[in-house]
Amino acid sequence: MSSPWSSFLLTFIPLFIVIDAFGNVPFVVAMTQGMSPHERLRMINLATVTATAVGLAFLFFGQFVLGILGISVGSFAIAGGLVLLVLSIRYMVTGQMVEMVKEEMVAVVPIGTPLTVGPATITTLLLLATQYSLPMVLFSFIVNMAIVWVSLLASGFLAKFLGLGGLKAVSKVFSLLLAAIAVSMVLRGFELLGIVKVAN
Repeated sequence: MSSPWSSFLLTFIPLFIVIDAFGNVPFVVAMTQGMSPHERLRMINLATVTATAVGLAFLFFGQFVLGILGISVGSFAIAGGLVLLVLSIRYMVTGQMVEMVKEEMVAVVPIGTPLTVGPATITTLLLLATQYSLPMVLFSFIVNMAIVWVSLLASGFLAKFLGLGGLKAVSKVFSLLLAAIAVSMVLRGFELLGIVKVAN
């Protein structure tokens, strides 16, 4: 019988990998370009709350809701990928993901979901819930979201370090990477649906 510590590690580590809190920091820096410190903090708090709410909703009701709506995780992955792709293209064309007066929208989509809690995280949560106790999975998820919040707060220091010119350069590079992630997410969705086989 596994100990609570080993159960925590076996639930925490997979979630830590798929959530990739530190990997999302450059995207947050790019998306918060032009925001005041107050707007950035509000966006970070809303993004963390959104991601946590989405994760908890799927952890407790995911299988039921998807079954009722007839939605597969693959379809969810495709939808999330298309949203990211549209936003990344919009940034490359206009220089903005959304209008800056709508930082709440950026917090919800794409930072809260699908970047922080997307199809990979949802799939992992659903799988872990079938293998370990719900309280343990819940605890591991909450710890991961606390790490997300702290790492996103650190994005403000990174933005100050880079300066305006650095932010613009980072924004352009990561908008391309975001588009690549979006395409990868769409392809993963097609693979989950059994339509294509994606080579590793």
